[in-house]
Amino acid sequence: MKPSIDKGSLALGTYVYAVLAFIVIPLVIVIPMSFGQNDYLEFPPKGFTLRWYAEYFSSRQWWSATSLSVEVAFLTAICASVIGTAATYAMVRGRGRLATLFQILLIGPIIVPHIALAVGLYLFFQTIGLSGTVPGFVLAHTVLALPFVVFTTTAALGKVDASLEAAAMSCGASRFSAFRLVTLPLILPNVVSGALFAFIISFDEPVVSFFLSGVRYKTLPRRMFEDIEQNLTPIIPAIATLLIVLSIVVLLGAHLMRSRTKN
Repeated sequence: MKPSIDKGSLALGTYVYAVLAFIVIPLVIVIPMSFGQNDYLEFPPKGFTLRWYAEYFSSRQWWSATSLSVEVAFLTAICASVIGTAATYAMVRGRGRLATLFQILLIGPIIVPHIALAVGLYLFFQTIGLSGTVPGFVLAHTVLALPFVVFTTTAALGKVDASLEAAAMSCGASRFSAFRLVTLPLILPNVVSGALFAFIISFDEPVVSFFLSGVRYKTLPRRMFEDIEQNLTPIIPAIATLLIVLSIVVLLGAHLMRSRTKN
C-alpha cells in the first residue's frame, strides 16, 4: 500500500516554500543588478563592476542622507528601548485595567497603516514645529518601533521571578534599585535585542520619513525614492544590497542576544 499523503502538511509545506520564494526572488534579482556596468537597470546584468558602490561611498548627498538615518535610528533605538522596557515592566508587574489598555495602545502602530500614521504625525508635527526635524523623526520612529521592543522584552521579563525583586527590597533596596541591580541584568540581552530591532526599523522606514522630511533633512529611504523618480541607476540596487546586509547583521545580532537569555 502506498503511504497516505497528509493534505494539511502538504498545504503547509507549499505555503512555506511560496513565502520563502516571495522573499528570496527579489533578492536574487536586486543583488546582481547592483553590479551591472550600464547606467540603467537590467537583469541579468552585463559585465561586473563595483562602480555603483564606489559612487555611493564617494557621494556627499548619499552620505548626508545615510548619516541622518544612522543618527535618527540610533536615537530611536535608545528611546524605544528605555520607554519600551519601562512600559513592559509596568505591564508585567502591574495590575489593573490600565495595563490591558496600554497593551492595546502599543499594538496600534502595528495594526494602523503607516500611511495613516504618517498623515496624522505630519499634521500634528506641523502645528508644533517638529516636522522636518531630527526630534520629529525620532519621536515618530519611536512610536513605530516601540511594540517590537515591548514584545521582545516581555518574553524575558515574564520568566524572571518577581520574588527576586521582593527579596532585594526586603533587604533595603528601592524598587528602582531592585530592578536595576536584579532584573535588568537578567533581561538585558532581550533589551539590547529590542534596541537592534528598533534601529533597523527606523533606518529602513520609508513612509513616515517621506512625510516628515523637509528640504534640509532627508533620510536615506526618502533620498532613494527621489533618485528612483529622477535618475534610476544601479546605485539604488547597490544601496538596497547594503541595506540587506545590514538587516541580516542586525537580525543575527538580535538572535545571538536572545540566545544568551535562553542559555
